[in-house]
Amino acid sequence: MNLRPNKTFGQNFLKSQKVVMSMLNASNINENDIVLEIGPGKGILTEKLLTHAKKIIAIEKDTRLVEYLKEKFKKEIDKGTLTLLEGDILDFEPKSADLDKNPYKIVANIPYYITGAILKKFLETEHQPEIITILVQKEVARRIVGIEKRRKKAKPRPAGAVARSPERRFRESILSISVKAYGMPTYVEKVPARLFSPAPKVDSAILSVRKISRDFFDTINETDFFKVLKAGFSHKRKLLMSNIKPLFNETEKSSIQTDKKEILSACALPDNSRAENLTLNDWKCLTKGINS
Repeated sequence: MNLRPNKTFGQNFLKSQKVVMSMLNASNINENDIVLEIGPGKGILTEKLLTHAKKIIAIEKDTRLVEYLKEKFKKEIDKGTLTLLEGDILDFEPKSADLDKNPYKIVANIPYYITGAILKKFLETEHQPEIITILVQKEVARRIVGIEKRRKKAKPRPAGAVARSPERRFRESILSISVKAYGMPTYVEKVPARLFSPAPKVDSAILSVRKISRDFFDTINETDFFKVLKAGFSHKRKLLMSNIKPLFNETEKSSIQTDKKEILSACALPDNSRAENLTLNDWKCLTKGINS
């Protein structure tokens, strides 16, 4: 059977058992857990999950791999500890696999090109997982968690030159704020490209999102929050004040300007604020102010 990685599906098969165990440990997998695995590939993660969890639901889009996994895990499928589904994870509904009835966790080596779509789908779904632990591109994991890049060693400056203030390298994004609104993202560890087949062009990392819930939205409307967030990031080069202008219903420009300044001031934000510099709680404050 031809099991060469399919570029169309973004396949990079994990080869490291050490990384597999790190993913299980980050997810606190135990014998009572139900785990959803996305893109099981050749089954290196599936195999280990089966020895630690109660039940695995694995969804694979590649028909070749589905047939391979059916043979490899025939015993577990017959026993009922593994449910193997063929399909696209973005079309999958937790309810279809009875994941609406019991708590579940997601542990997966996902296609990197749908990282954002997968996080959005399972963080916003009605039946959220308890934990999401996935392999993603290293820089994506760093940006979501908020780890600043290491600064390069500064070049010697001429005598008498004024030193520039070091700039904060990390910036927030819609994705990073969205993830933090639902859970606590953690950068677990770096995974070198050589531990995959074929090796991707960049290193990866284990990202774990824990304590997933909607508690953040107890005092604000979820839809309103994302409306404000998307408006704030609508034009990266513009100031926040300009981006949120369409959210105000007043007809007089002077009134709009006054309201915007008052809201920013109430949230302790300067007039020249940019979306990328705001924290999660800043966005909550803005949402309350704009929708009050």
